[in-house]
Amino acid sequence: MTMTTVATAHAPTAVAPARGGALSLSHMSPYEAWQFCESLAQTPLLPDAYRKQPASVLWAMEYGRALGLDVVTTITTIHVIKGKPCQSADLMLGRARAAGHRVRIKSERTRCEVRIQRHDDPDDETVIEWTLDDAVTAGLCTLRDERPYSRDKNNQPQPWERFPRAMLRARSIAESVRIACPEVLHGAIYTPEELGEVVDQEGNPAVVERADTPPMQEGVTVVQSTPNTPPQAERRDYLAEAVTTPDPDQLAALIDAARTSGAPEHYLAALDVIRQAHEAATVEDVRKLYEALQESGENAEQLARVAHIGSTKPGARQPEPTGPAPHSAADARAAEHDVPADEKAAMEAENALRLAASRANLPTLDADFERVYGLPIEQATAAQLDAFRQMIEAAAAGGAQ
Repeated sequence: MTMTTVATAHAPTAVAPARGGALSLSHMSPYEAWQFCESLAQTPLLPDAYRKQPASVLWAMEYGRALGLDVVTTITTIHVIKGKPCQSADLMLGRARAAGHRVRIKSERTRCEVRIQRHDDPDDETVIEWTLDDAVTAGLCTLRDERPYSRDKNNQPQPWERFPRAMLRARSIAESVRIACPEVLHGAIYTPEELGEVVDQEGNPAVVERADTPPMQEGVTVVQSTPNTPPQAERRDYLAEAVTTPDPDQLAALIDAARTSGAPEHYLAALDVIRQAHEAATVEDVRKLYEALQESGENAEQLARVAHIGSTKPGARQPEPTGPAPHSAADARAAEHDVPADEKAAMEAENALRLAASRANLPTLDADFERVYGLPIEQATAAQLDAFRQMIEAAAAGGAQ
């Protein structure tokens, strides 16, 4: 046996996908898969849950591989809402048909009927119908002049008002597939809308400005052992309002309103802490309050609220003014890319914040930040981003001890 033959016999054989085939983790080594996910997470084309979160991308791709899906199909059709994987109604429909089950859909403006016959038991037929009355019962919309009515906090029409036929179709498909052939879902049994997300006409999470979403309303579409519950009224976020309400009289009225609404004692105690932070005279007073809360095991979200209030006190470090000092290194770097120094600082702070959130396994970073500061991460200052990052790192360090 020659040396050439020996080398060939021991050389690793790469299994490449066929030309024109879809990319899959099965064609990558673990290191290549991680490198790929890191690169993919940087594109702005990804859904918010995956953007700048390579670990989440890797998890989704592994989940998609278990379903036999390629990378693009996985990223565009598998969504992670509140830590739960979910898939679009069209993906559920496709998987049911790919498994050999016969699906018939009769869709109208005010109702949709879905019939599924199992391929292994043709006599077993599941029939699910969704009407606008079902949508009203589930708290998804109301009826005005026999037409669906659903508005956001800016009085803009929501999907149930704009696309009633598509919404009814998605609900009917999701429920019928769950009942007739749940084995094709592999655990992702809900659509994004069923988990409280605002969706577009195709059933994918939509990026919209909206009021806080109340807890998931489990209606007629939830099957098996999950009980039906009546629609729940939208809850007022007194904590978020209190953070931005330094006026003592308004704050007292806010706390009274929370108490009248029947808020639990721990919620009222959190409001009282925010009141103490507002009443503190200097940033040093707020820092002492923050340290006491940290020692008592206060959660990171409440600590972040206190830190934000502290950033408004005398003596607090303010964001750098627009335009750094002449001839500074930061000025030179910003000039090279035509990016203002304050914007560049915010970008760097955002990167550091997302890295800290990834290390702390915090998938709800964007929602948590907006709940505390009242604005999205993309509009925050470097000081706000750094303060929230420090809260996450402090909470992570406390949990590791």
